[in-house]
Amino acid sequence: MEFKLPTKNIFLKEEGFQLLIGDSFSLLKKFPEKSIDMIFADPPYFLSNGGITVKSGKMASVNKAQWDMGMDIKDKLKYNQKWIRECRRVLKDDGTIWISGTMHNIYYVGVALKYEGFNIINNITWQKTNPPPNISTRAFTHSTETIIWARKQLTNKKKGKHLFNYQDMKEINGGKQMKDVWQFSLTPPREKKEGKFPTQKPLALLERIILASTKEGDLILDPFNGSGTTGIAANTLNRKYIGIDLEKEYLELTKRRYNRLKE
Repeated sequence: MEFKLPTKNIFLKEEGFQLLIGDSFSLLKKFPEKSIDMIFADPPYFLSNGGITVKSGKMASVNKAQWDMGMDIKDKLKYNQKWIRECRRVLKDDGTIWISGTMHNIYYVGVALKYEGFNIINNITWQKTNPPPNISTRAFTHSTETIIWARKQLTNKKKGKHLFNYQDMKEINGGKQMKDVWQFSLTPPREKKEGKFPTQKPLALLERIILASTKEGDLILDPFNGSGTTGIAANTLNRKYIGIDLEKEYLELTKRRYNRLKE
């Protein structure tokens, strides 16, 4: 956890819990090689396309920002390759990376992972038990997200080893092998009391991911911290955490959630 980073980038530094403000591409270059046990990433979905969705029963724009408007196929693939390349450098050889996405970005992510020297272990389908309706009535209701779980390809012939807490997953699944389709509801209101984030994941989802692929004391990185759900889950499960985000607003939200844990 004692990485030598510029003071200006340290937003919060607690024992086992650290938030960094700044650009992930730049900050990851300052991390030591092979220093992270597990990475969870929820990268941009490239949703700023003028579409609409439902929020609190009302129509709302899906646009998130200006920067991702007009990105073509090559730009999207290049963007994902860039951050995945840096994640590979800091990930331990026996570590793994989990990446969440929808149809808008997950296929670029899958290709980028292969280009950057990863092997995909599983393709997890998160089935949402209470998805918002499809108000366009021109397609099926979007009710799933994909989470890719991958490990390093160390050589052309050798795959990286990785931790999988198989028995723990079997136990929480009623004594049966856990399948790659997981059912969770959307993030409940109680997890949004400190503020809202556009693509916030439910705590239960991150807890399962962390329990499946890490042990207590491991160091987890989220290069797109967002609302900090990865960090909250890590802290609850006695793992160490580093989260990076460019937006102070979201780091403040994470800080409030973290402080609530200590009350």
